[in-house]
Amino acid sequence: MYQFFVEEEQIGREFITITGSDVNHIKNVLRMKPGEKIRISNQKDADYFCEISEVADTFVQAEILKEDAPSTELSGRIYLFQGIPKGDRMETVIEKAVELGVYEIIPVAMKYCVVKLDAKKETAKIKRWQKLAEAAAKQSKRSRIPKIHTVMNYKEAAEYALGCDVCLVPYENEMGMQKTKAALSSVKPKNSVSILIGPEGGFSKEEIELVRDKMQVISLGRRILRTDTAGIAVMAMLMLEMETKAEDCDSLVSP
Repeated sequence: MYQFFVEEEQIGREFITITGSDVNHIKNVLRMKPGEKIRISNQKDADYFCEISEVADTFVQAEILKEDAPSTELSGRIYLFQGIPKGDRMETVIEKAVELGVYEIIPVAMKYCVVKLDAKKETAKIKRWQKLAEAAAKQSKRSRIPKIHTVMNYKEAAEYALGCDVCLVPYENEMGMQKTKAALSSVKPKNSVSILIGPEGGFSKEEIELVRDKMQVISLGRRILRTDTAGIAVMAMLMLEMETKAEDCDSLVSP
């Protein structure tokens, strides 16, 4: 079942109207016809199972079959602060992090970042990255499209990250997985969690010292992970923690 996103004003009492680029995708790429089922989200707090009733040149109309389709979002919010990598690795990070349930991705300019974005390049990159996030959200049946934040410097990113309940900093020179296990185990289902990931060159000593007393600096094992692997590894661990604990809470309140 394909997933689509709409604004609140496109949702009526019985029908939802899809407009924009999704119309061409539905009509000419997917070649969907009236009678086919789709899932639609308002990107906030409502998800719908629908059936296409009309496919026109400028809109697609879908009848609402069920208004309470289950949300596919994690119970908590994960903010991924990614040191800007070179090449197309940021695209990989965005795609996989969205699939794993990230709430927001913040590109961070760090001391050892190889890539330096000027204002013009940044605007174009953010626009492309946001489109990739939308595509990944559709593919993975997300209930919302994660936001790709504008680029922050490291100090700005650290201050923003400290607004979360739990702040994790995977560092290649940190030793011992017991601390990592304890940090992950402390995460509650509805916590907000920030993850700071260094670029290819890693964190500078100054960057680590800036956050060491305020955040939980952890290890990801004895092997050195690429920058585009590290964040995804932590995301997968957090998803397991949040999903498992949320299911445990649901089982306690269910009749």
